[in-house]
Amino acid sequence: MTTNAGVLETSILGVVQGLTEFLPISSDGHLALGQRLLRTGGNLEMTVLLHAGTLVATLLVFRKEVLALFKELAAVVKTPSRLKTDPVAMEGLGVVVASVPTAVIGLLLKKRVEAWSNVTWIVAVCFLGTGLVLLASRLGKEREDFRWTPARAFLLGLAQGAAVLPGLSRSACTITTALLLGAPPKDAFRFSFLVSLPAVGGALLLELKDPGALARAGGAAGVVGAVVAFFVGLGALYALRGVVSRGKLWAFALYVIPLAVLTYVLG
Repeated sequence: MTTNAGVLETSILGVVQGLTEFLPISSDGHLALGQRLLRTGGNLEMTVLLHAGTLVATLLVFRKEVLALFKELAAVVKTPSRLKTDPVAMEGLGVVVASVPTAVIGLLLKKRVEAWSNVTWIVAVCFLGTGLVLLASRLGKEREDFRWTPARAFLLGLAQGAAVLPGLSRSACTITTALLLGAPPKDAFRFSFLVSLPAVGGALLLELKDPGALARAGGAAGVVGAVVAFFVGLGALYALRGVVSRGKLWAFALYVIPLAVLTYVLG
């Protein structure tokens, strides 16, 4: 499916993506609504290209953590016992483990998700799901000795995979899951976005690998949208860090739940 989006439309979608990719209110759900309202003929390639902008923003903000994980995983190859004693090495392994269920779910639902993005009532129900997940974040109890074991990482990967549904927020699902597992807020925030890197990067490679993909994503106009998403996303990412650290993630439900009702009624 081609897109008829111009620079103005993709810039608006870039602002939407930049804000909603990091704030726990579902970027895919908002993009689905935005593309519908702007009549841009939105498709998965456009969505993934906009995600590329926020992917770069994530890499920039977490560059030190990413480099530390690579160094620790390289050290584990020489000394496997580090996985049992080094928290950073355990976190690196956790990112790898979490990526497996996410990839499997994403590949299985890939074609259906693109179709579901155009079904308003599905987006509305998923928005409602996001609101309930956000409210559940208040139930999390921090554990002083928390570590990212493979089992915990796998559960978070399942949550991230489920968030492929349009309207179900990835950051809401992963941060809430981490909090419910006992992770301190700052660790929940960090790990949530570290596990997003392989998922979003993999989707980007799959969708934009063939020559015609960029044209279907809007061409130069799509690239402008991705750049806008990058700059807006930087601000949103830093804002969310403060919200999570204060234990106020649930407050976004006050926006998402009414949005779910409005989307369903108007849809």
